[in-house]
Amino acid sequence: MLRIAWCITGCGDKLPEVVDLMIKLKKKYNLDVDVYLSKNAKVVVKWYKLWNKLEEEFGKIKVEIDSNAPFLAGKLQTGKYDILLVAPATANTTAKIAHGIADTLITNSVAQAMKVRMPVYIFPPDNKEGELTTLLPNGKTLTLYIRKIDVENVNKLREMEGIEVLEKVEDIEKAILNHIK
Repeated sequence: MLRIAWCITGCGDKLPEVVDLMIKLKKKYNLDVDVYLSKNAKVVVKWYKLWNKLEEEFGKIKVEIDSNAPFLAGKLQTGKYDILLVAPATANTTAKIAHGIADTLITNSVAQAMKVRMPVYIFPPDNKEGELTTLLPNGKTLTLYIRKIDVENVNKLREMEGIEVLEKVEDIEKAILNHIK
């Protein structure tokens, strides 16, 4: 059984689609998924009214207290998980990882997973310049204009050994299939 530490940041873009996919993939491939949220992800997940859905499907949700609590880094380094997945990732989290900053639960966990050569997958929706349409909690759409600096940070991630950048929500399933035996 594939064991995944699935981290969610405060990115609302593509969040409902990611949560639906998490549930689908867990059932389809009998995955062992533990969910970790950044502090801001807790706010955004609740704003999108997805907290109960996540809790019902995945049990206790672990929420960031600080960069080392809950102690995800230790679990990653001692082999509790097979892969670390960050989806969706904010432009802020992406920038921090791209520049080696490990001061949050998720950025620290990515750094520690890389040190033991654990596969790390990151889905930053802000991965191409131009317009991106996303769904708001009220069902309306919002057009976002992706900044050049955000794309530059995603490109830095693409160059980092041990990280695979996922371009779209559907790529998450392909990444997981790489590890199913």
